[in-house]
Amino acid sequence: METELKNNHQGGGLKRLRCSVQNYDWGKKGTEGSEVARLYELNSGYDIAFEKKKPFAEFWVGTHGSGPSFVVEGGVENGDSNGSGSLSLKEWICKNPNVLGDKVLDKWGCDLPFLFKVLSVAKALSIQAHPDKELAKVLHKLHPNLYKDDNHKPEMALAVTEFEALCSFISLEELKAVLRDVPEIVELVGSAVVNQLLQINEQDHEEKVKSVLRSAFTHLMSASKEMTAEVISKLKSRLYTESETRQLTGKEQLVLQLEKQYPADIGVISAFFLNYVKLNPGEALYLGANEPHAYLHGECIECMATSDNVVRAGLTPKHLDIQTLCSMLTYKQGFPEILKGFPLSPYITRYLPPFDEFEVDRCILPRGASTVFPAIPGPSIFLVVVGEGTMRTESSKDVVMEGDALFAPANTEISVSTPSELHLYRAGVNSRFFQIL
Repeated sequence: METELKNNHQGGGLKRLRCSVQNYDWGKKGTEGSEVARLYELNSGYDIAFEKKKPFAEFWVGTHGSGPSFVVEGGVENGDSNGSGSLSLKEWICKNPNVLGDKVLDKWGCDLPFLFKVLSVAKALSIQAHPDKELAKVLHKLHPNLYKDDNHKPEMALAVTEFEALCSFISLEELKAVLRDVPEIVELVGSAVVNQLLQINEQDHEEKVKSVLRSAFTHLMSASKEMTAEVISKLKSRLYTESETRQLTGKEQLVLQLEKQYPADIGVISAFFLNYVKLNPGEALYLGANEPHAYLHGECIECMATSDNVVRAGLTPKHLDIQTLCSMLTYKQGFPEILKGFPLSPYITRYLPPFDEFEVDRCILPRGASTVFPAIPGPSIFLVVVGEGTMRTESSKDVVMEGDALFAPANTEISVSTPSELHLYRAGVNSRFFQIL
């Protein structure tokens, strides 16, 4: 019966997807309970028993060429476990462009404008930012091997577990306190630049404040490796000594943790300039173009514009592009907005960032309950992370379970029910985009 339900696709029903995984160094190992490893194994049917010591960092659902999803036709794939030999989701969309809806097709062409991911973060990702569209085009043209596409990459992280990140610059008041309390920064930045920052005040013109902050951060990130290693060694010794007589702050404890992960890396000190953000499950953080950030620990759902452009400047063995990063940042200051989401129904919470490309719905369906995702003018991706249930459209009825990823065409109403409990996420084009006349 289950097989019959799974395969009962007609016309414009849901399409099952086989998805890709990324084994970046910062990911949680399969042996450490990586959610990415679990979902990938369930989704692909591939036994990772012999690979559990590998880091499983990101589970990708979408059309980006660096980790494409593949359409499973008739419940059986025409290829191996990773989908090679069958149609990629992008190829399938190009053969069936009507599934995007007219407005999405007109704006973004024959592609999904968003990329949906699950992240399992064991140690800090790089201090990084994503270019805006104009800069992305320039970087892609100059260095296509480093910057793989010409698109911008606004993104949002929605915490599944407690999730930690560094994001955006701290306020001017907090920064002045840091400069007074962390003498090692003065060594790297220079007393002249530090004095400029200390003398500035909230009443000064915004551009003046940004200019001085840019100068200080650029001096910091451009310090020589020798000087950086020496100063971080001093910082580490001082903090361990002081910890014997006082409780270290959360940021100081974080800095020592980062130093263990990335010894002598300038990203360790740059953490003092950025907000230390802790998300509870169900809270989200969005990041616009040219905003500095680094994910630190935990598991999250991530959604972004379809791009893989990253400009890095610390906490990574990968290529650094410090001058590009320091020149591109907005240098906005203050704590970032945390999205709590708003209820669409008793069981569905929506997270709506200020970007056209995407929104995310979180659906927690208790035992025996049902809900409806109304028909919308754009495509959706669904990912089941806990439990099992049934998803019905006008033309299909699917038994779904954890690890299942599904594509829903535009203008498809979907009813969801569960005999047990079901947790799923939906990514789609931002609903505000369809309200624009």
